Amino acid sequence: MYSESDIDQAVAAGVMPEQVASDFRHHVATLRAAPAVDEEHFRFLTGFNDIFVTIAITLLLVAVGNIGVTVMPAAGAGAVAVVAWMLATYFTGRRRMALPSIVLLLTFVGGIAATLAIIGYDRIDDPTERQGAAIVAVAAACAALGAWLHWRRFMVPITPAAGAAAAVGLVVSLLLSILPESLRLAWPLLFIGGVAVFAYAMRWDLSDRARQTRRADVAFWLHLVAAPMIAHSTFQMMGVFNGEMGLGKATVVLLLYVAFALIALVVDRRALLVSSLVYVLYAMSVLIRTAGSTELSLAFTALVIGSALLSLSAFWQPIRAQVIARLGGWGERLPPVQTAA
Repeated sequence: MYSESDIDQAVAAGVMPEQVASDFRHHVATLRAAPAVDEEHFRFLTGFNDIFVTIAITLLLVAVGNIGVTVMPAAGAGAVAVVAWMLATYFTGRRRMALPSIVLLLTFVGGIAATLAIIGYDRIDDPTERQGAAIVAVAAACAALGAWLHWRRFMVPITPAAGAAAAVGLVVSLLLSILPESLRLAWPLLFIGGVAVFAYAMRWDLSDRARQTRRADVAFWLHLVAAPMIAHSTFQMMGVFNGEMGLGKATVVLLLYVAFALIALVVDRRALLVSSLVYVLYAMSVLIRTAGSTELSLAFTALVIGSALLSLSAFWQPIRAQVIARLGGWGERLPPVQTAA
């Protein structure tokens, strides 16, 4: 399996003429009856060997972590981060294996954050909420720095997303450690962070509107991080799962999901729809129960939402064309609407 960035690198190296690459992309789009720009390609596997290597890496890192913990609690997480970097020099730097690179990046950044968090909690007995937030802020800052160093060395597309998540954790934790009644501000702050990551993702997206380079892969992962921040914080602030949901609140949830669907169509990314799916399923089941069908509420909910999402997927391009046409000049700055031959 080859990604768009692999084809782009082949063109840059002179292995494949640019016209051949363009014809190949058009051919694949024709076979799939969908243009490449609408497919949200990202490389997750380069072959079954990725899965084999990932299993071996996981076993090794688990063993290293357990051995390190016997020395001191923070040593286990620190050793995992160090070994993850060492393994990345081969499996990411030389082999360019997709799934192992993702796992090693997440393990490296997570190991750094865990090391600092464990040290902080070990030094403070029974920390207050503000002290706990300060510890998380330090851990997030070091994790963000680690993600930046990893990006400079290996340039794995998921790295900016990991760094963005760590940066949001840093800012939110700092504010929670300073502001009074901080717990009430957690979800609003997370929502603002999600919007900021979404804007950062759009910056990458709009720099490669045709989605043929590594920038599109980076944008994909950033959208994948931003979407749950926005969706979960929005519905948690509404108190969707706090107590009984009435007819009015369920209707608002469905309207918000429609708004998310419009945003997804505009930016041509589906992460928001997936992240908020559990909430709309719950809201729809409430509406169906209100209508009098209690026993089959879950079945009818799955039928309605599943049919709607399948229809949206099947007619994504013509629906998106209608939405973009109504944006005027703004639509020209977004990923283009194409139709396959």
